[in-house]
Amino acid sequence: MSDTRVLFVSGSLGLGHVSRDLAIVEQMRRLDPSVDVRWLAAEPATTMLVTAGEALLPEVDEWAAETAAAESVAGEYSSSIFKYVIRAYAGMDRNAVVFERVVARERFDVVVGDETYELWEPLVKKPTLLSCPYVMIYDFIGFDPRGGGLIERFGSYYFNRLWVGSDKKLFAEEPNRALFVGEPEDIPDAGLGPLLPNRRTHAREHYRFVGYTLSFDPAAYADRDEVRRALGYDDAPTIVVAIGGTSIGKALLELCAETFPLIRAQVPDVRMVLVSGPRVEPNSVRIPAGMDGQLRVEGYVPRLYEHLAACDLAIVQGGGTTTLELTALKRPFLYFPLHGHFEQEVAVSERLDRHGAGTRMSFSATTPELLAEAALAHLGREVAPAAIRTQGALEAAREILEAATGRTHSAH
Repeated sequence: MSDTRVLFVSGSLGLGHVSRDLAIVEQMRRLDPSVDVRWLAAEPATTMLVTAGEALLPEVDEWAAETAAAESVAGEYSSSIFKYVIRAYAGMDRNAVVFERVVARERFDVVVGDETYELWEPLVKKPTLLSCPYVMIYDFIGFDPRGGGLIERFGSYYFNRLWVGSDKKLFAEEPNRALFVGEPEDIPDAGLGPLLPNRRTHAREHYRFVGYTLSFDPAAYADRDEVRRALGYDDAPTIVVAIGGTSIGKALLELCAETFPLIRAQVPDVRMVLVSGPRVEPNSVRIPAGMDGQLRVEGYVPRLYEHLAACDLAIVQGGGTTTLELTALKRPFLYFPLHGHFEQEVAVSERLDRHGAGTRMSFSATTPELLAEAALAHLGREVAPAAIRTQGALEAAREILEAATGRTHSAH
């Protein structure tokens, strides 16, 4: 039997997309050991892919970095996805050209794109571009203007029209398919704009809901004492602060560092780990002097979810992946959605409210004193968020392989 060849194009904004993509590919290989995956992505996703031993196409050197575009338009703990799309547009055009060259040169049984909006135009305008099925992965639907300006409102409406039209053309019939990471309730029951459909109705008609994707089994981390011993933590209360795969959240790290002495005044043996991620140099983060090793900064931490499982409190941005992991691990956490980032401020926050997970905070309204008060109130608290469907990686893997081969797959 010949290999099942897969081109996986991973949205490279931060690390959330590539994290779930690796989880899906792991399940694909369990279901079909013949799977041969090639990747297109950019930094910081490529760092994670190389660490995982994945095969990158040579064209990754030409693939535009979405994270850099997002960072270039970010403000003080704020991020406008609309402004990001405008800035990233030239890179999206370049990526489309690179993609066309790759699929013309190599044979694939399926192409998978994780929020790869740059592929909409070539695939819609050139229906014969691919000789294999195309699978798109989403975790939200539609733009919501957050700034209130006329240009942003019009731009969001234009993008939503493009979104609806592309879905209707690309996913009108099998074997192409669109997968939604989550549940129908994760999509607002609201319209996309004048003469455009209701978001949830559109998704039900065009997407397949796979549940939530995790790269680990939460049950394996149920014994927190065992996890802490394996990671080398002592019995001291531990706070983990993480900002994801961009540099936009650096200010949150420094707010937490400024807050730490206030927390330590009440809990003398407390520890805090600031995880700066792949885009912030650890030595660039300002921390108070005289912390005696109780406050430290780490850079990129592989398998960060293990440290989240071990902590007594997490303080994070409002990213979908990290907050989902904390929900599944049943850990207390404070989260700060980026100002102006409608996915974090609306979609992720509403999902967390529904699951009874996390406590939302506002960066602009939070002083060190207020953060210390919230941290002390949640440190070590027992939480019981709603159970969530965490087999999304397996369900997505089955969908992709079925598209590629026309056969259903079960685990070996």
